[in-house]
Amino acid sequence: MSEILPGQHCTTMSDVRAGVDALDRELVALLRRRFDYMDAAARIKPERGAVRDEARKAQVIAQARDEAERLRLPGDAIAAMWETLVEASIAYELAAFDAR
Repeated sequence: MSEILPGQHCTTMSDVRAGVDALDRELVALLRRRFDYMDAAARIKPERGAVRDEARKAQVIAQARDEAERLRLPGDAIAAMWETLVEASIAYELAAFDAR
């Protein structure tokens, strides 16, 4: 496998694609870690109704938007991704809660 270059050092589309593919694998591994916390939440929460927490959901999305904007990324797009991520996390946690 060739060396993965930082984006600013890529000179070919092969370099870019190799970097994106490697980073996608890292992102999926990070998502696995995030969903481990959903498993913990499903284990800890005393009742199924506690899984969905709209105030916490809004806080998580706002934090992601703020961090994206701090890093000069499109806040609206990141917030939309986090909306999807949080909803997927809630669905996952509900399934884990029901399986316990």
